[in-house]
Amino acid sequence: MIALIAGRGQLPAELISRLPNRPLVCAMAGSEPDAVEAELTFRLEQFGSFLERLKAAEVTEICLAGAVRRPQIDPSMIDAATLPLVPVLQAAIAAGDDGALRAVIGILEQSGFAVKAAHEIAPDLLMSEGIPTRVQPGEIDKVDASRAAGIAMALSAADVGQACAVRAGQAIAIETLFGTDWMLASLATRPDGQGGLLYKAPKAGQDRRADLPTIGPSTVEGAAMAGLNGIVLEAGGVIVLDREAVIAACDRRGMFLWLRSPE
Repeated sequence: MIALIAGRGQLPAELISRLPNRPLVCAMAGSEPDAVEAELTFRLEQFGSFLERLKAAEVTEICLAGAVRRPQIDPSMIDAATLPLVPVLQAAIAAGDDGALRAVIGILEQSGFAVKAAHEIAPDLLMSEGIPTRVQPGEIDKVDASRAAGIAMALSAADVGQACAVRAGQAIAIETLFGTDWMLASLATRPDGQGGLLYKAPKAGQDRRADLPTIGPSTVEGAAMAGLNGIVLEAGGVIVLDREAVIAACDRRGMFLWLRSPE
């Protein structure tokens, strides 16, 4: 049996719709999914007890999907089953996103669970190399894409974000813990020109079983409002939710979508 630890966003619902049998949907308190209902909610202070409940339910596989907030740990609520995990959990909360996920995945695996990636469950969430839109990137866009890939690589070293926006060879925004939507919204309020692109890719060397970058139709709208010409994704490395709607939105907005091979 598989359990889905679901966070915010549309990814949990997309996965559930693709599975032949509904998984056990779980959520961390404070990061409940907004698109599906969780059958089991847990606090991080009782994570050890939560894992015991999963074993009792004969869960053998776990998939992490959706965004979660970093919780504040209340020491008074830590139970006996979780106490041995506290040092690892504290380090995870203090680490960057990739470091935190590696720590959590390590706990799950040491507890006997197989951790499955979202794209293992639904391979069609990833798109292969190509440009499926009517609009094609121009020569300036190709230069910007190469520049953006280099910026994304530099961000990886600091375990910061998975996206940036580049215009005329200059970084005009980088993704932080506030996410891509916030980054694009911040650009939309700045009257400093049109053009450029949004670039998204996994961090270099990240564990791809969780937190792959994701876009959906709302990302296209955000990029359009920010005045960007298009969106560039690392081919095979970014989850595309409702891909037909994403392509249609790009075509409607006169934007390109480019699935670009890694450099």
